[in-house]
Amino acid sequence: MDSAPENERVPSPTSRVWSCNEWDPLEEVIIGNPLHARYPTPDCSTRVAEFPDRSLADLPRGPFPQRIIEETEEDLNEFARILEGLGVTVKRPQTWPHEATFSTINWEAQGYYNYCPRDILMVIGDQIIETPNVIRSRAQETFSYRALLMDYLKSGARWYSAPKPMLLDSLFDVDPDKPTPRNDEPAFDAANVLRFGRDLVYLVSGTGNEMGGHWLQTILGSEFRVHFLKDVYYGSHIDSTLVALRPGLLLANPGRVNDETLPDIFKQWKVVYSPPMENTGRHDPDYLSNSIGSDWIDMNAFSVNPNLVVVDRNQPTLMKLLEKEGLDVIPLKLRHSKMLGGGPHCVTLDVRRRGTLQRYFE
Repeated sequence: MDSAPENERVPSPTSRVWSCNEWDPLEEVIIGNPLHARYPTPDCSTRVAEFPDRSLADLPRGPFPQRIIEETEEDLNEFARILEGLGVTVKRPQTWPHEATFSTINWEAQGYYNYCPRDILMVIGDQIIETPNVIRSRAQETFSYRALLMDYLKSGARWYSAPKPMLLDSLFDVDPDKPTPRNDEPAFDAANVLRFGRDLVYLVSGTGNEMGGHWLQTILGSEFRVHFLKDVYYGSHIDSTLVALRPGLLLANPGRVNDETLPDIFKQWKVVYSPPMENTGRHDPDYLSNSIGSDWIDMNAFSVNPNLVVVDRNQPTLMKLLEKEGLDVIPLKLRHSKMLGGGPHCVTLDVRRRGTLQRYFE
């Protein structure tokens, strides 16, 4: 067998974990579990990460309505069925008692949910990294993935966790115009990162401080490059701002970035800007006031392979744009992506994709 080019690395023959980018052909994926989902505890970490324009007293709290949980489980089950029909192995996290209270010596919180595995776990090659999440209610979220993580470890994957953040009140003493956690310690969500082989784009926002990106660079070493995306969006994660569709093609949010503010690495790529989100009037004002996701959550697309992408069914113009770029589109019913704050990319964690680890930028 021919050896891989010098800048490429091939997967381990035994490890079930291997995912180097956002588009290689999907073989195994984790899809989230919405059962027992509840709003994160209304504290300073939740406010900075999810609702920086509200006071603590105005944050939504308690369990999500049961109807929303049940309809979301129906939608995720159908998503799993679609992917399994394409030959993809689908795993789900355990159901977890998110209503239980846990604590450190400095604070206590209840749990959040398992709806978005993308937020708490990052796969880079054969490595699974538990990230130092910003919201206190997420501090024990990865425990519901423990059985899966043990299986991946036994198969040969490398599994480790970032330094567990203390998440003191002082971390969230932020500039209200740029509400990012202070650089007192590494703190970031996995969904602040997009993977382009040996290059990672890291969004500095309410769910990720610069120190988190520096920690990621040190742990991955000089084989990888972490590129910071700053001062474009403070709300939360990167995957409703940029979507990596395939080598050379990027979908971007025109409300947050433009040709001048995009990282220089994309100068040689084709960048298509999303059309405005459609069907935004399908929810009433009360629903919207209690929603975690932004108006752009439906831009959150998930690639099955370089020619096939999953897009929220409420965005026909976006689907037509992607089809014009030569992509086939699977329209997905995900009725409560805005309420729960997660679209097709958020609710998945691609554990195994067929491909090699390589560099896509000079």
